[in-house]
Amino acid sequence: MEDQPPPPSDPLNALVSRLRFRHLRLLVTAQACGSLSQAAARLHVTQPALSKSLSEIEQAFGAEIFERSKRGLTPTPRGEAVLQGARVLLAQLQHLQQSVEHSDEPVRVLRLGAPPAIAAGGVLPGVLARLARADERLRVQLTEAPVPSLFESLLAGQLDALLTSYNQAAFAAKRPERLVYEPCGEHSYVVIAPPRHPLARKRRIRWSELTDERWVMPGPALLSRQSLESHFLRAGQPVPAPFVVADSPATSVHLVVAGVGIAMVPWGLAQPYHQLKRVARLAVDAMPSQVTSALVYRAAASADPVLQRLRAAVHAPPRAANNGGRG
Repeated sequence: MEDQPPPPSDPLNALVSRLRFRHLRLLVTAQACGSLSQAAARLHVTQPALSKSLSEIEQAFGAEIFERSKRGLTPTPRGEAVLQGARVLLAQLQHLQQSVEHSDEPVRVLRLGAPPAIAAGGVLPGVLARLARADERLRVQLTEAPVPSLFESLLAGQLDALLTSYNQAAFAAKRPERLVYEPCGEHSYVVIAPPRHPLARKRRIRWSELTDERWVMPGPALLSRQSLESHFLRAGQPVPAPFVVADSPATSVHLVVAGVGIAMVPWGLAQPYHQLKRVARLAVDAMPSQVTSALVYRAAASADPVLQRLRAAVHAPPRAANNGGRG
């Protein structure tokens, strides 16, 4: 039986028939400017015309989007949801335009975000390898940044998905009803030092013994930095000031190899250097045995074919990963 078009009374059909992409740009601009007069000037329209368009948009949604006062425009709770969706749709439209303009043939582009620790020493390298084998026409735009900014980019539609450390407490504040979290692997962190470091041969090291060391630490916005600081605090110790701040775990490993200081890094990244005896793994008390990784994406995008490709690569069983993971 052939699909029938939605009836005129269907809410989505009614909304699509009344809204245009220029309306979405109007909403985003009005919020950014904070007033109708400034938004009208930026959009090169008259203020009465802009006010009329805004009223039509609010009628289409059946909800007031902005509260108007002498102080300007303030989004209502429902307006916040509309504005968030408008930003996502505009970002997707820009993404579509770039995909068409820069390709001689149709190419699928995946905009993927990951914090540096996951990008360098977590699940990401294996996932990208499986994607490369499964779809030769797929292109990946990788963004490495602290987790908070990655979440904002995901919610704004500037990224399609994240691969990140799974922190349930941190994620609880990220509007979980609009995001999907799929645990997809584990990795561990270790503290490493140059091979001839005085602590390298000790069988048990307390955090109090590490407060006076020269530390190479990630930036304060990264979850790995916050995790490191929490170890000192739980041990009742002051958090030492870093000698070097380096967001890239790979850079941290190389600095330890060079004898600059000690660092806490993903074990998967440090292990090859440990096997070559270029770094020592310190036996520090109360290190987490495993840290869970998660794939995060917007619930509204769950049917996207590119996202489905990513999910298949992320959740591919080890056997499929070894033989190419096609399917």
